[in-house]
Amino acid sequence: MPEPLDDKIRQNAEGPKKASGDAGSVEQHDLTDQIEADRYLNSKGAVKKKGLGIKVTRAIPHGTV
Repeated sequence: MPEPLDDKIRQNAEGPKKASGDAGSVEQHDLTDQIEADRYLNSKGAVKKKGLGIKVTRAIPHGTV
């Protein structure tokens, strides 16, 4: 199962931005880009949810009996 995006962002924020060694060098995306990607994916998930987030009801006033 893939890791949640929150965990990946946290790991990338704790690690170095750039690393180089004998095999080559690695650079991660900026933290701001990762946060924007997280917001984008969350907004896409919110749109997929069923309904509009509005509940329509009918109000019936009580009368005297």
